[in-house]
Parts: sequence; structure tokens; C-alpha cells
Amino acid sequence: MEKVAATRFLICSLFAVLCLFSYPANSSEVEDEREFSYDEDEDTGPSRWGEIKEEWRVCKNGTMQSPIDVLNKRVRVVSHLGALQMKYHPSNATLKNRGHDIMLEWAAGAGYLQINETQYVLRQCHWHSFSEHTIDGKRLDLELHMVHETEAGETAVIAILYKIGKPDAFLSSLTEGLKAVSDTTETEEQVGMVDPWLIKTSSLRYYRYLGSLTTPPCSENVVWTILGEVKTVAKEQVNLLRNAVDDGSEINARPLQPINNRLVELYQPKASKKD
Repeated sequence: MEKVAATRFLICSLFAVLCLFSYPANSSEVEDEREFSYDEDEDTGPSRWGEIKEEWRVCKNGTMQSPIDVLNKRVRVVSHLGALQMKYHPSNATLKNRGHDIMLEWAAGAGYLQINETQYVLRQCHWHSFSEHTIDGKRLDLELHMVHETEAGETAVIAILYKIGKPDAFLSSLTEGLKAVSDTTETEEQVGMVDPWLIKTSSLRYYRYLGSLTTPPCSENVVWTILGEVKTVAKEQVNLLRNAVDDGSEINARPLQPINNRLVELYQPKASKKD
């Protein structure tokens, strides 16, 4: 039985790796999030997303859904992935209130993340609170998603986790813009040139796995990179993000999804034990 289980896990892991390099995620996140909610007591809650629209059915029947709980005892520590290859630059950006979250969009892109030979252009970032991914079952206070896409529609997301502590400099630079789009999905706020490097994506360690968008249409084959270093954010900043959308929910985090024997790798340089 142990051999059968091991073989099954190996096959699933190899399948996930093949998908990682072979199939694109062709659908972007919805622009207007008012069609779904994060309240399980409502007909539009997370467990029913796949029933709201036919094109969202993968939210219910997908096998590589996100977010997941990253269990360190289950991850495979590797060194072959190499350090993250990012080349960002300042670009004009717009803040948008999408109904359940705030999105900062770089319409013309703001540089790229390179994975193997593929360059994923940075298009937007947005925030979830509490965090959507958990580490060893621990949920953090905030999670930032940096969404990258190729011309072919492939998606790669960098996730950064935050705990309550010192203010986050990137959010501090957007405070006035966040206030301007509070309580309305009808306006956009031009915030001028925004440098993605202010997000501070430096981290020697990171987790990598194949998953999905965490909002409808829940498209799969998304390459996820979760930074190993937890950043800090002020409680007031988290409150501002949640109060800005005024959606009646205390959180905008999708519940954890089954890992289904997917392979989760932890890149850790041989000479490094910590970030």
C-alpha cells in the first residue's frame, strides 16, 4: 500500500509540473466583484461561486484551486529554481475599487517576472485580509497579490504575507488614493508613476506551486510564488483597505482549497537557512 501511495503521489506531482510548463491560465480576474461574496450564508458565497455562472464552474470542480495551506513538513526543499528574476520599473497606475478589494493597475505594465524562459508582465496588484494562503495552518493579517500575465494569457502571481507591526511603506504612499476610491466602484483614481520595487519583493526563500486565481473565474494553471519572508503592516492600513470597499464583510479571503497531492516546492539557497 505504501508503494502504491508513493507512486500515486509521484504521478500527481509530475502531472502538476507538466501543467506548470505546458498550459496557460487564459482568464483574468473579474473587474467588478459585486457578483460574488465572501459570506457563506449568502447564495453568492465562496462554496457557490461555481454555480453563479457557467464560465465560473471550475471554482467548484477544479482540482488545482487556490489558496492552500503550505505545510513545511510536506514541501520539497530545492535549490534548482534559482533566485527570483524580476525587472520592474515605475509606470503610471490607477487605483480601482472592485467591490470586494482595491486594485492598483499598471495599464501599460511595470516590468516583468521571468520564470524559466517566459516573461510575465506585471499588470496589477491587490490585497486580501486576512491572508488567503496559510503557512503550517497559520493565517496572517494581510496578503498582497502581484499579478503577472503573458500575451498568451498565462498567469503568474507573487504573494506576500504580512503581520501586524510597522506600517508598510508601499501602502503609505497610496493612502490618499485609497481614501479617494473608498465606498464607490464608480470612480478610478489616477495615482501617477508608481514603482513596484516599493513593494519590497526581496526574499531569498519562496514557495512555488501550481494553482488558480482565488476569485472567479478561478482559472487554473496559475504559477504561484509565495515569498518566505513575512512583512509588516499597520493595523490602520489593513482597516483602510477593508473599510474602503464597504462590502459588509470583515474579510475578503477565499477559504482554503484541497491540495490534491500537488507538489509544493520551497526554494532555499544552499548557503542560506533564513531570509
